Amino acid sequence: MTLPLIEKYRATSFSEIKGQDSAITEIKDFFNNFPKKRAIILNGPVGTGKTSMTLALAQEYDLELFELNASDLRNKSSLDEVLKPSTQQKSLFQKGKLILMDEADGITGTDRGGVSELINVISKTAFPIIITANDIWQKKFSPLRQKCKIINLKELNEVTIKEILTKVLDKERKTLTPATLDLITKKARGDVRAALNDLEIASSVGEHQFIQEISEREKKEDIFGVLKKVFQSPTSQDITRVYDNTNMELNEIALWIEENIPLEYKGEALVKAYDSLSKADVFKGRIYRQQYWRFLVYQNFFLSAGISASTKLKYNKFTKYQKPSRILKIWLSNQKNAKKKSIEAKYAKLTHMSKKKTARESFLIPFILDNMNQHTKNKLDLNEKEENYLNEKKVSLILANNLNRFKI
Repeated sequence: MTLPLIEKYRATSFSEIKGQDSAITEIKDFFNNFPKKRAIILNGPVGTGKTSMTLALAQEYDLELFELNASDLRNKSSLDEVLKPSTQQKSLFQKGKLILMDEADGITGTDRGGVSELINVISKTAFPIIITANDIWQKKFSPLRQKCKIINLKELNEVTIKEILTKVLDKERKTLTPATLDLITKKARGDVRAALNDLEIASSVGEHQFIQEISEREKKEDIFGVLKKVFQSPTSQDITRVYDNTNMELNEIALWIEENIPLEYKGEALVKAYDSLSKADVFKGRIYRQQYWRFLVYQNFFLSAGISASTKLKYNKFTKYQKPSRILKIWLSNQKNAKKKSIEAKYAKLTHMSKKKTARESFLIPFILDNMNQHTKNKLDLNEKEENYLNEKKVSLILANNLNRFKI
């Protein structure tokens, strides 16, 4: 299994971390002077190397790393049950131990939440604790900041990101045009993780297709802020206009809402949100069947105010919204159908048959080609992907036929 570039080239030593020399000096100073301060907060935007810096510290000082994602521990009892024992028990391998509390933005700040308990754990820990956060300056973290040393990580400049990308390309033995490399660097906006993801996409699908996807990316970046308003902000009178400034149609927005409801809502709120989504879908059906386009206002209402009003409990936290999986399935299906239609069109032209008749008899094409001479095959002008599709189709048809023969 091939690792993604962000994991394959994740920094495992301080020498591999670029552009954060000041932060590296501070984190070493913290560890060498523990327990002068029992915990530090690595604060900075996504992709600046907070987690990698913690892994590098564990590697260079031969420490056992206990890793915990705070977004899964949103209340006091969970923190008490999972984190507290890890801060007091000795390492199983007679090593020192390092506790990583990743993505602290997900901890609640209420009395029943985890901030107060995390502070309590820090005061009693026998091992250093590193907390990572995208924005530690939220009001709920005020008491936590007083107990920790804060190390701010900065966004990497374009020169540093381009240097990292160039080295990865050399190791992967791949090349990109300077224009594409510059585009990836600028779009990353200081986020190494985003830059490596884009580098992988560009080198896999081709530069032309990657550049086409950039415009689509801009729309998807907009949707994250919109989803945050719908899910997390108090329901206001102008919530029904929340989608006005997006470049997406309501049907595509509905897919994003459907995919991400479970990441934000639980229990009764989850039920209410799905009920609103289903009602929006009902009006969508009426619009298509009856051409009553005035129903768009109702579809929009349930996708905005309906989803937002599913819960009165509002908050401000980081949620990693997911791309709709149904879009990917539809795209894969379209890609498959595109190969099928392309083959049928070429075959119809060669045999002077109608496309309609060719489509009905397309299951025979893989077997006809087996008995066709090479000169005639060349006239079809099939590309490698189309030939692979026909071979897979033939194998599946043979297997299905064999199964039917032995069916009792």
